[in-house]
Amino acid sequence: MKRMTAIHLLPLLAAALASSPAFADAKKDDAARQLATKSGCFICHAIELDAKGPDGLKPVGPPWKAVAARYKGDKNAKKNLTAAIMGGTSVYNRHWKEESSGVAMPPNGVAISEADARKLVDWILALEK
Repeated sequence: MKRMTAIHLLPLLAAALASSPAFADAKKDDAARQLATKSGCFICHAIELDAKGPDGLKPVGPPWKAVAARYKGDKNAKKNLTAAIMGGTSVYNRHWKEESSGVAMPPNGVAISEADARKLVDWILALEK
């Protein structure tokens, strides 16, 4: 039997890493960030809990890790968050007062498709604190 050397193992290691869940998550993360950037989401939202908006103030919208934490275990989260992205939220029902400085989220149906909004919501809900 032929002995395997580092030269033989390198392609196997590269293939294993490329197919690993961590690499897949990085690809999904990158695709979601690009979608959020293209759709204008980062104008109002940040990912991290301690992120600051313009002039060091709270971001206009809540950070997505706070959204993920608040909706963890909510069976209607995907449906409700997708609806909020597409149709906006009410200025009279501000439930993110502590995490954001904005009044309400405008409807975004012109900036993102419902299918892409669902992809973004899936990614946001998967974010860890």
